[in-house]
Amino acid sequence: MPDPTVLSTQELSASEAKWVTLKRISWKDQTGKDRTWECAERKTRGSSGIDAVAILAIIRSKTNAFPPSTVIIEQFRPPVNSYVVELPAGLIDADETPEDAALRELEEETGYKGDAVIESSPLQVCDPGMTTANMKLVSVRVALPDKLETPEQKLDEGEFIVKRVVELAKLHEELKGYERKGFVVDARLSHLALGYDMAVRASKELL
Repeated sequence: MPDPTVLSTQELSASEAKWVTLKRISWKDQTGKDRTWECAERKTRGSSGIDAVAILAIIRSKTNAFPPSTVIIEQFRPPVNSYVVELPAGLIDADETPEDAALRELEEETGYKGDAVIESSPLQVCDPGMTTANMKLVSVRVALPDKLETPEQKLDEGEFIVKRVVELAKLHEELKGYERKGFVVDARLSHLALGYDMAVRASKELL
């Protein structure tokens, strides 16, 4: 299978765009001065007011056959012309809650079925200087009977996603390895891994 690559780029008018549009925002700053701002906006946002979810799967063995782990994915992202390592994620369908979307997307992209939603974050924004896009981070428990299993993904046509299970305690170091291999690391995953690593070090008085 050939490596994916961006062949060309060109400007796209908002009227031609299927998934996103551009907006000009008129606003007044703290001094009362009128200002403008440009941003991108998804066309797919439903009645929930939430665009998407990212999923943190906590994978555990009921017999402690392996350490607490999570699943990350690798996929080519044309806007950055690179492979990106990130959390499983996806858009919320019109009739879904963020939690339902998280369970669905986790199974589709990784094959793992969540037993329960552990926590659903407050509404988060991803790049507020650039886009109105928002999301929730949903933590999902995946309890396996014994040893680590690798269930089959349920990918849509045109999706090329590689999944990897990583021990939570080693996630930060794994992401450093990805950077050395030329991958781009998604900021949400990077921040989560760094926070986890710092929390562990703080508990051992290593900070």
